[in-house]
Amino acid sequence: MTAAIARRRTVAALSLVFTAALTLAGCGDQTDSDSAAKGKSNDAPLFSALPKKIQDAGVIKVGTDAAYAPMEFTEGGKIVGVDPDIADALGKQLGVKFEFTSGSFDGLITSLDTGRQDVAMSSVNDTKQRQEGKDDKGAKIGKGVDFVDYFSSGVSLLVKKGNPQGVKSLDDLCGRTVAVQRGTLSEETFKAQAVKCGPNKLTIQAFDTDVEAQTRVKAGGAVADLNDFPVAAYIAKTSGGGNDFEVVGSQSDIGLFGIAVSKENTQLRDALKEALDAIIKDGSYAKVLEKWNVEDGAVKQAQLNAGQ
Repeated sequence: MTAAIARRRTVAALSLVFTAALTLAGCGDQTDSDSAAKGKSNDAPLFSALPKKIQDAGVIKVGTDAAYAPMEFTEGGKIVGVDPDIADALGKQLGVKFEFTSGSFDGLITSLDTGRQDVAMSSVNDTKQRQEGKDDKGAKIGKGVDFVDYFSSGVSLLVKKGNPQGVKSLDDLCGRTVAVQRGTLSEETFKAQAVKCGPNKLTIQAFDTDVEAQTRVKAGGAVADLNDFPVAAYIAKTSGGGNDFEVVGSQSDIGLFGIAVSKENTQLRDALKEALDAIIKDGSYAKVLEKWNVEDGAVKQAQLNAGQ
């Protein structure tokens, strides 16, 4: 797949936050950290594979942007979704809790560099640029991270119900206005399409959240938004009881989502890979994907840094 498409949550944005203050703020802690810190589950199959620091804490701290249903979102003050449920299954193998904290997507990689979070799990697309700590122009902006790849997804266009503008592909967007979440690879995809459109200008309206972009499409101010397929499908199914949006065109440019880990924390990375293989083998991984109707995103085995 091309690195220019997928959650499309962008490498370019990382350069803006490399020197910026970390914006992660607590939102809906998923676990009771006091009880987790006791490390009661030290008889779990893979507990001994974890770094001693995490064994002692009983917690893996996870940075996420909980505004990307069904992958991760907040419901009743709790962070829920595909990623938290996969993390729960991993936790049973590792004997620790995964404690999710929500904040700005742009700050997730930085939170690993500073040690504020142990991992980032937020539908983060595994790309060579992120592995190497580079922006989309190849400039070095960070240390880079390793990825434990756990899910695959392509992208799809989300349009107003009934598709009044007859959009079927990116090429149909030339001369029109689109809406997208700022700092995502989807925004970069639209920018690349704008170049392709040339004089038949594609106007891009970027917003802080994808919800704002959806609202713009719903109101008719933009003809399309771009999202990972499971997210687009979930929005189309649930927003307005299924009456607000629809997904158009074919899912394309399949990429990998990875759990991001500091390159300095290879022991944790390898423990997560082993745990992912274990839940794939015992069927608990498949049950999570079935629960959220995203079985098409299943991977057959854990891989490290398999993104392109």
